[in-house]
Amino acid sequence: MQFTLVVYGAPHASEGAATALRFARALLQSGHSLYRVFFYNDGVHNGSALAAPPQDEQDLLSQWRELQSHHKLDLCICIAAAQRRGVLSTSEASRLERPSANLATGFELAGLGQLAEATALSDRIVTFGG
Repeated sequence: MQFTLVVYGAPHASEGAATALRFARALLQSGHSLYRVFFYNDGVHNGSALAAPPQDEQDLLSQWRELQSHHKLDLCICIAAAQRRGVLSTSEASRLERPSANLATGFELAGLGQLAEATALSDRIVTFGG
């Protein structure tokens, strides 16, 4: 079965992002496929390269990146939500005349069209947080 996950929760604000990560691992270990993980609203903070959680907290960014690298996952950050919250790629930072970018490696900016496409091509859409 093919899944798409939509993550609304920031990594530091709720259990939604951590639960989504555990769910993604369980899906892949069970032989299902993960078409896309789409981070929306405050969930875009999951893709910030500047996140530095304390040592006694989970480093969700590293864990998402590891999962992405190992399984070649499509980790999409909603571009509109990201701009509002200051999560920018190099090209967006330049276009918006901002001093720096902070989109983590392994994540890409995407529009709602990619979410609509994922919805059409997946058997199940599961949302977390928000």
